[in-house]
Amino acid sequence: QVQLVESGGGLVQAGGSLRLSCAASGRSFTYYNMGWFRQASGKEREFVAAITRTGAGTDYADSVKGRFTISRDNAKNMMYLEMTNLKPEDTAVYYCAVDTSPILRRGPDQYEYWGQGTQVTVSS
Repeated sequence: QVQLVESGGGLVQAGGSLRLSCAASGRSFTYYNMGWFRQASGKEREFVAAITRTGAGTDYADSVKGRFTISRDNAKNMMYLEMTNLKPEDTAVYYCAVDTSPILRRGPDQYEYWGQGTQVTVSS
């Protein structure tokens, strides 16, 4: 079992930046690939970014590539999402999740453990 808690969301103007954090506890954090997803009101949950258990490999949705950076600190059991040049269409609840597969994947159904989410609102 893995417990995940997101933080760092908030209200920001378009063009601004935010850093989301995901704190993990429970089974060893370093065993798993992890990802960030988001869900806007009335829409399905969508993939944002993923990172391998060592941090050596990453994957990004086209909509955030070049603006968002995923990272992790295994010594602290933390994962981060640095978001820059935010746009109103980035407004959503952001979730961190754990995938027990050894390959990076994008499907929400493929991730086993989820946090409760943190709201990000970008005003125009």
